[in-house]
Amino acid sequence: MTPEEKLEKCYNSFKSKIDFKPYIALILGSGLGALADEIDVKYTLNYSEIEDFPLSTVQGHKGRFVFGYIENVPVVIMQGRVHYYEGYSMQDVVLPTRLMRKMGAEILFLTNASGATNPEFSAGDFMLIRDQIANFVPSPLIGANLDSLGTRFPDMSEIYNKKLCDIIRNTAERIDIKLQEGTYIQLTGPNFETPAEVRMCRLLGADAIGMSTACEAIAANHCGMKVCGISCVANLGCGLTDKPLTHKEVMEAADKAAPLFKKLIRTSIVDIAEQFDSCK
Repeated sequence: MTPEEKLEKCYNSFKSKIDFKPYIALILGSGLGALADEIDVKYTLNYSEIEDFPLSTVQGHKGRFVFGYIENVPVVIMQGRVHYYEGYSMQDVVLPTRLMRKMGAEILFLTNASGATNPEFSAGDFMLIRDQIANFVPSPLIGANLDSLGTRFPDMSEIYNKKLCDIIRNTAERIDIKLQEGTYIQLTGPNFETPAEVRMCRLLGADAIGMSTACEAIAANHCGMKVCGISCVANLGCGLTDKPLTHKEVMEAADKAAPLFKKLIRTSIVDIAEQFDSCK
């Protein structure tokens, strides 16, 4: 089965169960899934209910789509994502992104928990993603091009839409939430980075490291979605602290930051829906 055939199969499986067209697609990272339980939920759909859909195996990821409204904005939320380190092909990792595009979503709002390479960042900070480095993981566009989604050689000069970034930046200032800004780098995981790797990432220009997101942004950009993203800095990268890194620490830091993070995401989504189309 080709990636295009698999996408169509998953879409038909979705359509047979859910009648909903989202405007914004939101992917919730580690420790951030509770937001999906606090919206005006209309439908939920477990990944296991979608034929041939990849399943999330990471602790803390519920593994389902949530459909509903944030105020009056129709959204689809991924409550847990699929990672390359789980053993899936990169085509399967970005299948959910492409599926949400076929559902009708025009904007992809990415979130994640990350480790800081920027020594000026602190655990609990939020970072507006302005750019990314994805050279350390396979491109999701390798292989036959999905012509129905986008061009063979898509431009990547503005993966993170500047107008969306402006709206989120203004939202954070208005509601008095500190917002760092920077470049995100995706490595494969699942191991955390060595001190030397953290130094390398910093030398390359990265401010935060994670194990997701960049590949999803590439796939979304390829299929015509406008992309924005915020990273929750859960820990300082190895070498910036003497403390050994654990997934439990990441989850605890994300949980602690969750109330402010949810406020920032919810308010940003409402502001985007109100302002984006008029400022294109």
